[in-house]
Amino acid sequence: MLNIQLDPETEARLVEILAKEKTTSDELIKRLVQERWLSLQPRKTIVERRGGHPEHLLEDAPPDLSERANRKKAIAHYLQKKYPQYDLP
Repeated sequence: MLNIQLDPETEARLVEILAKEKTTSDELIKRLVQERWLSLQPRKTIVERRGGHPEHLLEDAPPDLSERANRKKAIAHYLQKKYPQYDLP
């Protein structure tokens, strides 16, 4: 059980928030604590949010695939293999 003393101005704001959000002070405090706690957590990278690096994607990749020209060739080769019915320029 949490027991706090609020100054009159803060108490008036709390009453207004509770009325507008139609919630109890317990629920409001829980939500505020949760939001604050989440804001203090380190942000996940986009890779982490998407579930990590695909394991199988780069297994057989040549070491020079980081260069754009090599990536373009590799993608073109993959697409030609996968879709032989289309003639790529």
